[in-house]
Amino acid sequence: ELSDESNTADWLAYGRTHSEQRFSPLKDINVDNVRQLKPEWYAPLPDRSDMVGTPLVVDGVMYYVGEMNRTRAFDARTGKKLWEYDPQVSKEILDNNMKKVFWKHNRGLSTYGDKLFIATWDGRLIAINRKDGKEVWQTRTFDHDQPLNITGHPKAFDGKVFVGNGGTELGPMRGYVTAYDAETGKQVWRFYIVPGNPADGFEDAAQEMAAKTWSGRWW
Repeated sequence: ELSDESNTADWLAYGRTHSEQRFSPLKDINVDNVRQLKPEWYAPLPDRSDMVGTPLVVDGVMYYVGEMNRTRAFDARTGKKLWEYDPQVSKEILDNNMKKVFWKHNRGLSTYGDKLFIATWDGRLIAINRKDGKEVWQTRTFDHDQPLNITGHPKAFDGKVFVGNGGTELGPMRGYVTAYDAETGKQVWRFYIVPGNPADGFEDAAQEMAAKTWSGRWW
């Protein structure tokens, strides 16, 4: 489980566990023998830039996301590539030059049950089968023409997948966090982190409270 800090067999999340400390409690490698480390295998990757994600390791399989959310699975012991999945990010935003900035990079995957989850730069949340890399579902988290993007990794727990967005520096948009059902991709809820136009009413009490700190041209 992602909350199990004692699990040393897997690397289940962006920062290993939900605490995201990136700290492994393994003790076999130490200051006395670290110099003996050597490559066991390597796999050439066609991606040449923007590698900012953390590979996941689940049940002896390593999952890695490269440029434009291309996802690959390797046997962690042999380095054999098991499958590859390409969400076709370049085709999705072929006609949108504004989005062709930093469009190659992504901070990683999330896993829950038998699925991996990818959040693409162009705003899709995609679930793929961990065993064979086949797409299970995909949903669009914001409209294609909105000045938003996603570079962060989604989080998954309690049967849900959570994802936010970036890009509000490119246009007057409201940031938010959305929860989707891990099995179906159906939206469960959405929480805005800033209030909207008071004339349209508020989604919840938190937005109404926050709106009291806004005034004038900020609307």
